[in-house]
This record gives sequence, C-alpha cells and structure tokens, in this order.
Amino acid sequence: MDTIIISLGGSLIFPDENGPDTSFLNDFRKLILEESDKGKRFIIITGGGHINRMYNKSLREIVKPAEPDDETLDWLGISATAMNAFFIKCIFEDHAYEEVMHNPTEKIDTDKRIIIGCGWKPGCSSDKDAVLAAETFKADTVINLSNIDYAYTKDPRKHNDAEKIENIDWKEFRKIVGDEWNPKLEGPFDPVAAKHAEKIGIKVIIAKGTDLDNLKDILQDKSFKGTIVS
Repeated sequence: MDTIIISLGGSLIFPDENGPDTSFLNDFRKLILEESDKGKRFIIITGGGHINRMYNKSLREIVKPAEPDDETLDWLGISATAMNAFFIKCIFEDHAYEEVMHNPTEKIDTDKRIIIGCGWKPGCSSDKDAVLAAETFKADTVINLSNIDYAYTKDPRKHNDAEKIENIDWKEFRKIVGDEWNPKLEGPFDPVAAKHAEKIGIKVIIAKGTDLDNLKDILQDKSFKGTIVS
C-alpha cells in the first residue's frame, strides 16, 4: 500500500474569520476518498491557520507590554492544529482512524486508510510532524500544501525579482529557509522540518493546496506545478 504524507496548511482549512473553507474541504475530501479507494493510505497533518493567528494576536494584545515566550506561542499553535485535526477527522467520518494522531513517532496499527494528525511538540511547526510521520510510516515523500504555488528564491510579496523554484536540493533550500524556528516565521517550509527531512533523505513537494486538479496529478505521478526539494 502506498503511503502518502500530506502537510495540510491551516490556511487551507481555516483561512480567515469566516471559518472553515467548506467548499475546498468538500472537494479535498472527495479527492482523498477517491484515491484511498484505489489503495493509497493517507497520513494528513494539519496546521493551525487563522485560529492560531487569532489567538496569537489576542494573547499579545492582552498581555502587552509583555511578550509571550516562544514556547507558549508554540503550544497555542499546537492546540490550534489539534482543533483543526479533529475537525478534518470528523469530515472523513468512519473512513478515518478514530483518534487524532498526536505523536508522529508512534506507528498506528489500523486498517483505516486515512489517519489525521496534529502538532506534537514546541520548537517547530506541524511540517516537522509530517516529516516525522514519513519516517515512522516509511514514506519517501511529504506533500506540503499551502497557499503558495512554488517555493521562491525570495519572498515574492516583498521582492519583484523573486524567482520560482521547480527543483532544488536540500543544501540550497536550507540556505533560503534558514536554520532557526520561531512561531512568527512565515516561509515555504519549516527550517527545523527541512533539516530533519534532509537528514533522513526524504523528498518534499511544495504546491498550492487549493489547486486540487494539480494535487490529483501529484497523487497519480503525473506532471504537476510545484517545487520538488530532495
């Protein structure tokens, strides 16, 4: 059975104050169920999205001028990923394993073809948990879905000369994302996750999550739009 690890960005699940993106999630659910019926097993790790940003901002406003420490903000983010994970588990009903996976280093023995997981420990984002799940479940690739279509040489929102990247090795990619994590970090992939992915030798695909036709191409080993890091 092919095992597919998906790091599902929280911005896809809960993009703004209007709540979960039910249109996207309905179509995402249909695609995952179709592919799981073909024999694929999915481990889906959820991010925090707008829930995390909302609580993060509110905490800062309440405790200022003090600044919450990074570990506190990480645990707040982990709690947001857990809420999103439980919600995603619910939309897959009894097709998914009955519990949210909190520890990606412990293999789950189940016949269910869909397992939903959340963040585990502070010091990283849920991207790291997706990489750990790939290691545990012996998958060679993590599909990182967010609101960007490619990784870029620079932040394209700030730099007009940013160039999209289609293929890159881990050494060069880590020069772009850096080595240090902090809860306010915005980037194509968590630097702590990148370091571990390089160490264990897995591939990461960075692609736009809302383009489900493109995701289908990825799942079916066809040509696709996105960045391959290996």
